[in-house]
Amino acid sequence: MNTTRVRILVIGLLALLVVAVVITVTSSGGSEAPASGGSGVDRAYTADMIPHHRSAVEMAEIAKDRSERPEIQRLADDIIRSQSTEIGQMRGIETRLADAGAKKGSLGAAHSMKGMGNEASLKTAEPFDRAFIDMMLPHHQSAIEMSRVELAEGSDDETKELATAIIAAQAKEIEQMNSYRKAWFGSASPSGGVPPEK
Repeated sequence: MNTTRVRILVIGLLALLVVAVVITVTSSGGSEAPASGGSGVDRAYTADMIPHHRSAVEMAEIAKDRSERPEIQRLADDIIRSQSTEIGQMRGIETRLADAGAKKGSLGAAHSMKGMGNEASLKTAEPFDRAFIDMMLPHHQSAIEMSRVELAEGSDDETKELATAIIAAQAKEIEQMNSYRKAWFGSASPSGGVPPEK
């Protein structure tokens, strides 16, 4: 065997060895794990939470027009800002999960409807601030319940991180609204406070 053939054979064997190493590293994940495609619960959470957030934003916009209390004005601003931002984030998650092939599942309960459908009646409710608190509280409670289902049953890290942030923000706002209601109207909302974990 001449020198040229030996060189070609060695180069060929080295090339095969490199290909084998690349295949092994790729199949074992290398230094980065493949992105999660998410689950049906993750898709259900974002699909249900987007209209739920839109409803809260609409209620907060009515509060901006009707309330004369600076506390409610600030709360409405916070709801509009934070939930509009979260809607954008959820749309991005929804697109990513759909592109990854995750099919929409179910959150397992009708949490998403709680507190919705009050927008029209809020436009004429009196006294406005009490009505706003009493309508927004169950709305926030349902968002917390939906978020807890996501944390318990979802699998997408970004979606679970968002659910954790929603629970923290809306629990704080529930406590804030009940403190306003007690100070202004003598009692907490009949809807109660932060829903207990089951």
